Amino acid sequence: MPWPRPRALPPRLFGGVVSAPPPIRARLSSFVPIGGERAERRKCVSAAGRERSGNERRRRMSKGREGPAAGGGGGAAAVLLRYLREQNRPYSAQDAFGNLQREHGLGKAAVVKALEQLAQQGRVREKAYGKQKIYFADQEQLPAASDAELRGLDGEITALSSKVQALQQSCRQMEAELKDLNSSMTTPEIAREIEELRKDCASYTEKLERIKSATNHVTPEEKEKVCSEQKLYCREWRRRKRMATELLEAILEGYPKSKKQFFEEVGIETDEDHNVTLPAAV
Repeated sequence: MPWPRPRALPPRLFGGVVSAPPPIRARLSSFVPIGGERAERRKCVSAAGRERSGNERRRRMSKGREGPAAGGGGGAAAVLLRYLREQNRPYSAQDAFGNLQREHGLGKAAVVKALEQLAQQGRVREKAYGKQKIYFADQEQLPAASDAELRGLDGEITALSSKVQALQQSCRQMEAELKDLNSSMTTPEIAREIEELRKDCASYTEKLERIKSATNHVTPEEKEKVCSEQKLYCREWRRRKRMATELLEAILEGYPKSKKQFFEEVGIETDEDHNVTLPAAV
């Protein structure tokens, strides 16, 4: 019994791309029985169905991500128009995109396109400041407020301004309190400081007790004698230093070199060279 000739598969079964099936070569190894042909066809149909399902699922996900911006930007335009009228203040395309991106999932290109479309339709106003454009609601399309409503709004503004001032004053007070608390010591730091002070007090008390218990105390007479000798020596030190200074200044008047060179040649050392300070007169 001769082998049956395999039938060509439809073009849509080859990966979703319309193309002709591969040429059938006259080789017995490429022919399959009727049962095998049906199994192969079922596999191809199943693979094509899975591919179509995946494509459909990806289209639905893409449409869900587009959100209100789908459908040519009509949804984005409605969202932006409602937002501009509710806020009633100017916005740039970047500001509008940042404010509505998380809530409505609008893309920046969709926002720019929708704002330009609304401006061309005259539903919003557009003003250019250098390279930047701002958009705001057309005030002519908004309902006019009556005098009573304006007075009510003025009263509300006054009340809110007073509330804001009170809140700012409260914030300044709390900031000052926070600054004081940050600059002050914490409870563990105070505990450590108290412990260190107690140790210092114990050390000073012990030192004082040793001094009191010592037997070689200086008598008032000896103290007075030492103080008198110190005054005498300091007075003599001061007098001799003044005499030496006057003598050296007289010599330096006719000396051709500087004072420093003269001291180095003669070998004079001053109190300042040895960081010695004359005690203050008592």
